[in-house]
Amino acid sequence: MTVAAVILAASPESALADADGSPGVRRIADAAWSGGATPIVVVSFDPDGAVASALAGAPVTLAEPAPREHGPRGQMARGADVARDEIDDTDAVLLWPARLAWVGPETVTSLVELHGVAPDALLRPTWEGEPGWPVLLPVGVLPQLGAVGANRMPPDVIEDLIAAGVPVRLVDLGDPGVAFDVGTARADLPAYIGPVEPAAGHVHEWGAGLADGPDDGPLAGPALAPYAPAGVEGASDD
Repeated sequence: MTVAAVILAASPESALADADGSPGVRRIADAAWSGGATPIVVVSFDPDGAVASALAGAPVTLAEPAPREHGPRGQMARGADVARDEIDDTDAVLLWPARLAWVGPETVTSLVELHGVAPDALLRPTWEGEPGWPVLLPVGVLPQLGAVGANRMPPDVIEDLIAAGVPVRLVDLGDPGVAFDVGTARADLPAYIGPVEPAAGHVHEWGAGLADGPDDGPLAGPALAPYAPAGVEGASDD
């Protein structure tokens, strides 16, 4: 089972927003990797190389965005396509707006594990009943993503998919980072609670799988995936 992380930055400024002394996009990439997501794709314009510099040493692919007229759903589809190009058997993607930099790696691990027992459901973490991010989207839903209006903002995209009949499972993981973005200082976040029980219904050790791997990660910085339009908008063509 392979779950990718697709980090969505509307602009270089949003990618590089300060997150407790680190660029937000780097903090997210590190949390995604620690939580077990792979591959990790950052969709962002990077005219002066600042985003690539912030990601140096991280196992990340930096992807040029789809054309702006494709809207947020086009950027989501673009990231999913790049992830699937990286690993053919990617079967879900975590859609992760760059402003949500406080999400913990334990939340990533829980969503990945829950996908294993609910493979067809859209998974969305909550904080005190409020739906948050990242949203786990099975790849089987990507054709429906292509049918969402290009003018729909990210929360609306998810609501449209649910309204179209995509099964959804809301899961309270006790992580305030799913709802509070970098507009709230990390020191001002509510206390992390953590799930009362494992989201997937079994006991695990956070990061156990990563502990079995080598300590030295890629150091060359992010790979680059330029946009190559196929001429048709949609989940597999952006």
